[in-house]
Amino acid sequence: YCARAGIRSLILSPQGAGGQVSYTNEVENYPGFSGTGAELAEKMYKQAQSSGVIFAGEQAQEIRRTADMWEVRTRRGRYRAKAVIVATGASPRKIGAEGEERLTGAGVSYCATCDGAFYKGKTVMVVGGGNTAFSDALYLSRFCSRVYLVHRSENFRASKVLTERVRACGKILIRTNETVEKIQGETAVKSVVLKHTLSSRISVAETEAVFAAVGREPQSGLVRGICTLDENGYIVTDEKMRTDKPGLYAAGDVRNTPLRQIITAAADGAVAAEDLAQNL
Repeated sequence: YCARAGIRSLILSPQGAGGQVSYTNEVENYPGFSGTGAELAEKMYKQAQSSGVIFAGEQAQEIRRTADMWEVRTRRGRYRAKAVIVATGASPRKIGAEGEERLTGAGVSYCATCDGAFYKGKTVMVVGGGNTAFSDALYLSRFCSRVYLVHRSENFRASKVLTERVRACGKILIRTNETVEKIQGETAVKSVVLKHTLSSRISVAETEAVFAAVGREPQSGLVRGICTLDENGYIVTDEKMRTDKPGLYAAGDVRNTPLRQIITAAADGAVAAEDLAQNL
């Protein structure tokens, strides 16, 4: 949208185009598209590039205001722009269990579509009660022998459709009112210690992988102290994606939005681009 408006546009992204979309196994709620997230990200990348957008594989390390311009610093140098759209997304939240850090990458994962294939025919565990957790459990049930779905209460945040699919899947065993206290194993995950939230009863479940899906934390550190954030750290914007600092916008999962989906993130970007094009 920026490039089509004749604005010289640069995207700073250290891990390529797409962000979280690239790690989504199946996209079924984006109008007119059916396929993997990586395929959709590639289509978006090529379309943006053909419109004249410049991509740089760099990590933004600092944003600051200088006179009438914004300056973004990376390890390689500095970029100056009249407007900046922050679309840094949100990262997976940790479970907070003993052994989680030590076994990350050795059975503890935050991306079922990235690492699930390593556990074909094995027992795995998904922790969480939202759409991501339920989608991950369904995805893993395609090739894992058993999938535990552990949630701290009996109330799920997942949609009715996903909840019904999970309950109907014979490979998925839902365990409610339980929290993960400890992830056990010397060099790889072997079992998990669970605590019942009502009775405090301790039990052990054998599993070869733990997939955490307990929410996300906004990657808003770049603008902390620059613009207003809400109590959870999400960037506060108005309906035109404007922060309370002129020329600074936010789009997607990093801002305070009631729905965090590909379609709403794309819409945020379009709204921000249209507004900044009119005000440059």
